[in-house]
Amino acid sequence: MDALRTLLSEYDVLAAFWMTIKLAVLSAIGSLIIGTVVAVCRVSPVAVLQWFGLTYVTLVRNTPLTLIVFFCAFGMSNTLGLTLAPTIIENNFRWGVVALSIYHASFVAEALRSGINTVPQGQAEAARALGLAFMPTLSTIILPQAFRGAIAPLGNTLIALTKNTTVVATIGVAEAAYVMRSMLEFNISLLYAIFIIMAAGFVILTLPVGIFFTYLSRKLTVQR
Repeated sequence: MDALRTLLSEYDVLAAFWMTIKLAVLSAIGSLIIGTVVAVCRVSPVAVLQWFGLTYVTLVRNTPLTLIVFFCAFGMSNTLGLTLAPTIIENNFRWGVVALSIYHASFVAEALRSGINTVPQGQAEAARALGLAFMPTLSTIILPQAFRGAIAPLGNTLIALTKNTTVVATIGVAEAAYVMRSMLEFNISLLYAIFIIMAAGFVILTLPVGIFFTYLSRKLTVQR
């Protein structure tokens, strides 16, 4: 207990996990938007859009997240000179959000595509018979049911995203993993206490998310 009190007094652990929460929430919103667009492209009748969606998912999903983070933070920012904020700290934070959004959008897209595949094909055929075009059919009939059918995998993606925020510590964003690295550097004798703090923090963040999405998936399941 003394070790835990020492670490909590010397390091702002709450601020580090607050940074993790901000990264997770903003990246979740970004990945949901991008992933929905990619999923629509994948089921589009237009061949070019199908190719774009498939290429995006294949390339991004099989690229290590660390490479995407470094490409955004150093390739886009340092090499190409594209900045999203006036200071280095804010700029790295925003590029971290962009990288996390781009990476996890591929998993969101596949989750939504699996949800779309659960919708009976007859509903789309009935919509076309009523004169609805592709986009109205998708937005009013298919996607609402697809989101309900994809709640569980979307929850798993959000949990994975929350844990993957640790990767942005490599570009200097002061989230949980960044603080943990400082703890290990100067307090290696308190290894077990550091592990307990970090493990407990991520369990507190992810366990309610898992419970909530499990409840939603049962509550909103589509009866066939």
